[in-house]
Amino acid sequence: MRQNEVHRTTKETDISLSLDLDGTGAGAIETGIPFFDHMLASFARHGHIDLTVRAAGDLAVDPHHTIEDIGIVLGLALAEAVGDGRGIARFADAAVPMDEALARVALDLGGRGYLVFEGAFSLAGPGGIPGDLIEHFFYSLCTNAGLTAHITVTGRNDHHMCEAAFKAFARALAAAVAIDPSIGDVPSTKGTL
Repeated sequence: MRQNEVHRTTKETDISLSLDLDGTGAGAIETGIPFFDHMLASFARHGHIDLTVRAAGDLAVDPHHTIEDIGIVLGLALAEAVGDGRGIARFADAAVPMDEALARVALDLGGRGYLVFEGAFSLAGPGGIPGDLIEHFFYSLCTNAGLTAHITVTGRNDHHMCEAAFKAFARALAAAVAIDPSIGDVPSTKGTL
């Protein structure tokens, strides 16, 4: 079963998350940040991942801790659900347009967390989220999941750019975690991810 649940509590956030990599794309998201709920629901839908997120954070300060910690928890849950990676495709890429925006994502679920993010949002950011927090979310996810991601996003509208990035990441992730019948073991010459 490629499922996992993680509950993480700090002085700044309390997050419960469950995912099923072989789901239908159902999302039940409550972060207290409406635009981020929309992005995570889109991520679940286009990644064919069943995802439940319940987060309470210090939003009176700002959304930073909540968004960062959701990235951490999602990364931890993803790493556990993938396990040793036996039979997965491992590498995948996707490109998603949304009107004038275009996002391209290439992933390697090889056990090493790294992010290259090319693109910039306006200072105000999408949905009232500071633009740098979108990159930071993906950084937190990647480093905790042990996956390398290259994300490139262009466009003029923050909402379109951000949504295209989440959808492209989801589609690439769905392809990378897909079981390939021709791969009977761990897809690595090291024998481990």
